[in-house]
Amino acid sequence: PSVLDSFALLSGQLNTLNKVLKHEKTPLLRNQVIIPLVLSPDRDEEIMRQTEGRVPVFSHEVVPDHLRTKPDPEVEEQEKQLITDAARISPDVAQKQIQSLNKMCSNLLEKISKEERESESGGLRQNKQTFNPADTNALVAAVAFGKGLSNRRPPGSGGSVQAGQPGAAAIIASASGMQQVPMSGAPAQQQPMLAGVQIAQAGQPGKY
Repeated sequence: PSVLDSFALLSGQLNTLNKVLKHEKTPLLRNQVIIPLVLSPDRDEEIMRQTEGRVPVFSHEVVPDHLRTKPDPEVEEQEKQLITDAARISPDVAQKQIQSLNKMCSNLLEKISKEERESESGGLRQNKQTFNPADTNALVAAVAFGKGLSNRRPPGSGGSVQAGQPGAAAIIASASGMQQVPMSGAPAQQQPMLAGVQIAQAGQPGKY
């Protein structure tokens, strides 16, 4: 509400000023000349306050710039040249140039927005966590300290197996039924192999 009230106040003052300037009895401002009455090289606090700190002094050096009503001669020449060049271009050519410029600006804006989206998505991907810390900690604890592992071992998984045990008898029986095929360059006497593990001969208890 305060901003709207201030805006309404400024709008009313501008309308009043426009009415005063458009009145027939008001002389044209372009026919008026502004003459500085007081020039001083000393710091003026009032001017500092009015100009919000932009003009500390009102001296002979700054007066020509601040009271200038026309641009520099070089700028005037450039502006005249631009106006002349613009007058030579036909409306169709000007419209094509406008469309080309708008297309270039649209493509540039699309590229900028695409790069912004990619950078945002890349940042999100980098910040997104790809693992579960609880599972990782549990796995490390199980591998390093055996935490959470069962103490029960499957049958036949002990260190030494006696020939009289059922598991050993089954292994020895299956080993005795296997056919030994001598390989070239290998010794004739080979112990039977079962799944890559050397099995002791019947009657010879051993480890596997």
